[in-house]
Order: sequence, then C-alpha cells, then structure tokens
Amino acid sequence: MPWAIIGAIAVGGIAVYDNWKSVKPILAAHAPAPVAARAVSVAKSEPARDAGPKQTASISAVSRMVPPAAVPIPAKAPVVPEKAVPVSISPAQTQAAKAAFGYCGQGEHINCVADGGTFWYKGEKIVIADIVSPGIDDARCDGERRVGFAAKLRLLNILNAGSFAMNPAGQPGKAGAPRVISRDGRSIGVQLIDEGLARKPGSGAWCA
Repeated sequence: MPWAIIGAIAVGGIAVYDNWKSVKPILAAHAPAPVAARAVSVAKSEPARDAGPKQTASISAVSRMVPPAAVPIPAKAPVVPEKAVPVSISPAQTQAAKAAFGYCGQGEHINCVADGGTFWYKGEKIVIADIVSPGIDDARCDGERRVGFAAKLRLLNILNAGSFAMNPAGQPGKAGAPRVISRDGRSIGVQLIDEGLARKPGSGAWCA
C-alpha cells in the first residue's frame, strides 16, 4: 500500500511537470493573495480613519483665526506730566568738628590755635565771626598782648574740651573762613566775651 501511494504521487508529479504551463494559471487563480498585497488593497479600500479628525481640527483652527485688522489694539495710557518738585534752598548745614588742637608754629597748620579768635581745623583757617579778639603780634600795648595770650590759651582749652559745631557766617577770604562756633547751642565767642577775653564786633580799641 505505501508503495502504491508513493507511486501515485510520483506519477502525479511527472504529469504536473509535463503540463506545468497549463497548470500554473489554475494554481495562481486559487492561491491565497500575499500578505503585503492584501494589506495594500485593504489600505486602499478602507477610508483613512484619521482624515476626519485632522480635517475637523484644521477647519476649527481656521474658524478661530481673526484677521490682524480685527484685533483690537489697546489704547495707550495717557501720559501724566510729572509734577514739578519745588526746590527749596536749605540753609547751610552745621558742621560738627572735633580734634586735638595745639598752638600754631612755623610748620604746617592742620589743627592749631593762632590767637583768641583764629584757628585751623583740618588745614582750613577759621575765624570766629561774632567776636573781635585781642592781638598778640600786632598788639598796640602790653595790656592787649597779655589779654591776647590769655584768650589764645582759653580758646585752645575750649576746643580740646570736646566736639563743637561750626556754622558759616560769610564767604571765606584772606583772613579765613568766618564761622560761628558753638557747643550745646551756646556760642563760644559769646563765652569768651563774657570772660573778658574778646569783644563784640565794632567795640572800641583794647588800648586806652
């Protein structure tokens, strides 16, 4: 029996081989289509699923577009002119001062006392504006010279006693920068006058 089946298959194969040209079209017609071909045909036959949503999205995007001319432009805020700030001329500020003073000599004058009404502070010559002090080198009599030395010593001690204030009392000149010197609100010039070591401006001469 097995040999009979094998022989039949052999005979059939020879017959197919001899008649291959006529058998090939029949087999091709009944053969299943290739997978790739079926996929291509199915893709062509079926409508694209994403076509609808994409088209809808583009249409909605176009519908939402607004021509540039229709976009409202916000109006500029009105420019409010700045108010002019009045400039007030403030009085000269009081200068606080403090230093260790000595007597003025032949060297450079930094912080030193020249006489009862003149001293240097940080290299600037200061003249006490509200007094007339007795002279020393230009004294007209011995009495004025003696009072001049006493006023010089007294001013040195007052300045070295602590901080003091200086208020401008005019424009600086060759004689120095005029200042009103005070401590705790009291004029040092008035203090020297009360002690008999200085006089008010316009008073008489020191010598009789």
